[in-house]
Amino acid sequence: MMKTDSSDPLVIAGKAYSSRLLVGTGKYKDFAQTREAIDASGAQIITVAIRRTNIGQTAGEPSLLEYLPPSQFTLLPNTAGCYSADEAVRTLRLARELLDGHTLVKLEVLGDPHTLFPNMPETLAAAKTLVADGFHVMVYCTDDPIQCRMLEEIGCVAVMPLASLIGSGMGILNPWNLRLIIDQAKVPVLVDAGVGTASDAAIAMELGCDGVLMNTAIAGAQHPVLMASAMKKAVEAGREAFLAGRVPRKTYQAAPSSPTTGLIAPLTSNAKT
Repeated sequence: MMKTDSSDPLVIAGKAYSSRLLVGTGKYKDFAQTREAIDASGAQIITVAIRRTNIGQTAGEPSLLEYLPPSQFTLLPNTAGCYSADEAVRTLRLARELLDGHTLVKLEVLGDPHTLFPNMPETLAAAKTLVADGFHVMVYCTDDPIQCRMLEEIGCVAVMPLASLIGSGMGILNPWNLRLIIDQAKVPVLVDAGVGTASDAAIAMELGCDGVLMNTAIAGAQHPVLMASAMKKAVEAGREAFLAGRVPRKTYQAAPSSPTTGLIAPLTSNAKT
């Protein structure tokens, strides 16, 4: 029997995780709510925007590490807010220093502040530099199968195509491209950006994605902790459905769900009217 616990782990950079839900730490009202939501989500990999969140670079201010210690979670420093390869590389080198040599990182190089769409030439350039510098790079990218293949060939440990624009909540707008990426990839494929509700996460997993990363969908909900719990269940259900294998779609062809042979003969009546 297939299971989605430790017997079906998500493996990234040689480390196994029982949760396939990755969550961010921005947009919560405070660090206490952040921790409560993350506990409800069951996530083990937690992404942190180094340019926006204090993990020790600002002395005298509360640090996220007080609420999410690296001894309990795998922190995933990210380059949110970076618009060039050089900015992204400098940011992640700083994160490595702050986190005592930590090398698992999330790379994102944005194209413009309005759409937050990835700048792929700069992303590819940064990925080459970071991989050569010993980082294990998970990379936010477009849903372009060719560029995802290029990132994998560079040595990225996971590709993370957007489902739709960051923070949009529009869900998965191009499932066909995601399937092309999934079918060719030899590294984990995780949907990153655009998830709005639990059904979006379930669909991503049903398509065959290895995991889902989200922040706004949880932190921006009216009840973030409850939404975090819903997302945990959705990712687990979507993974189980993918492993189970759905019935094929049939256009204009009904298929009875009960047997059509060995039926009891219909009763007849000799009553006169």
